[in-house]
Amino acid sequence: MLFVNCLQPSDDPVTRKSKAATGASGKSLILPIRVGPESATHQLRGGNKIIIDAIGGVTDIVEAMHRTILGLTPILGKTPAGSTRGITGMVYSSVRGVTQAVGAGLDLAFKQLTPYFNGPAEFPQHEAMSAALNGVFGDYLAATNNPLAISMQLRQQGKPLVLEGAKSGKLLVLVHGLCMNDLQWNRERADHSASHDHGAALARDRAYTAIYLHYNSGRHIGTNGKEFSYVLENLIETWPVPITELVIIGHSMGGLVSRSACEVAKAEKLVWLRKLNKLFFLGTPHHGAPLERAGSLLDILLDVSPYSAPFARLGKVRSAGIKDLRHGTIFGVENRRPGSAVSDDRQAGLPRGVKCFAIAATKQAKKQTKKQAESGAGSRLPGDGLVPVNSALGVHKERALSLAIPKSHQHISYGSDHFDLLSSADVYDQIYRWLES
Repeated sequence: MLFVNCLQPSDDPVTRKSKAATGASGKSLILPIRVGPESATHQLRGGNKIIIDAIGGVTDIVEAMHRTILGLTPILGKTPAGSTRGITGMVYSSVRGVTQAVGAGLDLAFKQLTPYFNGPAEFPQHEAMSAALNGVFGDYLAATNNPLAISMQLRQQGKPLVLEGAKSGKLLVLVHGLCMNDLQWNRERADHSASHDHGAALARDRAYTAIYLHYNSGRHIGTNGKEFSYVLENLIETWPVPITELVIIGHSMGGLVSRSACEVAKAEKLVWLRKLNKLFFLGTPHHGAPLERAGSLLDILLDVSPYSAPFARLGKVRSAGIKDLRHGTIFGVENRRPGSAVSDDRQAGLPRGVKCFAIAATKQAKKQTKKQAESGAGSRLPGDGLVPVNSALGVHKERALSLAIPKSHQHISYGSDHFDLLSSADVYDQIYRWLES
């Protein structure tokens, strides 16, 4: 399955739309399709498509290596173009033909079995596997219309949001991170004392209505940000009671998706941004994640020689969403500012009029002294295992790239890793205090 993305699909625009709706503002909104739990048949068909495409990808790699060796290509240089010829070329062509034929036959069989597999797959393990698969291959799954691709929707307790009966005007929207899903906001504490969900706790303690975004984290952050912005606009216009407060909490990539949604709302003058009061970032890689930068370097090294270049396709297995984490890019191809480069997109700031807060985690158990904190020693603290402390706080050595998050709106959770941010009592207490301010 690691060979799937050898096909390298193009950037995926927000294409899966259901209908246009006109809200109170008079704007035409494109609403995403609401998709319930996938049936067993959809999973089988989706898995079949992945396997068939993976075999085709492996065939391409082997043929490329064969072509390079037959041509006695120099160690350094470009990989020979074209396909192998003669009997060798016929063999590779036959492999592809048989693979596609088998795939079509299996897909037809799964379609015929659909009436017999109509039970919902409502298991946390299924949700977790689906989310992980989408995080790694999500752009590919969306581009090939694979049934395993997750469609964006708002949920509560793992089920599509129902507006009927909603009474509270205090909305809290939680946005999960890469390879995760909305159910994983509920996590066991590090000391195994109990499970915790920031959303459920704030609904209990501060009377918020907690709503969770469920999305394909393998798509471009900008693509998800644009669709999320439309989803929020529709939520605001269809909520049955007046909205008195809107708060967003984003974990990891979820914070970048939220920032991207704010940029879209600002550009398109959407109403929901004016309703947004506070925005929280938990371990968000505002300035990128080192692991993705290391993966990008590996791609470059493999491309140096035509003998290793075919294997560079394996390095490119990372989804568009993962690659966006290299620098914390929040704009996609379809909503990038005119004339801007990817690096320029990092200069996007925070939404005006919205109080923004950032929490970073460090595995270091000992807290900094006040003097160390004031001297900017956060750059010397170990990160949370995935995101450096300064990246999570929006601090950058280049002033133009630093986010204007006040010191009083920054917090470091000591002795915690990236996922402890979801269940840490220290993190929850800090969010609670900031909500009071």
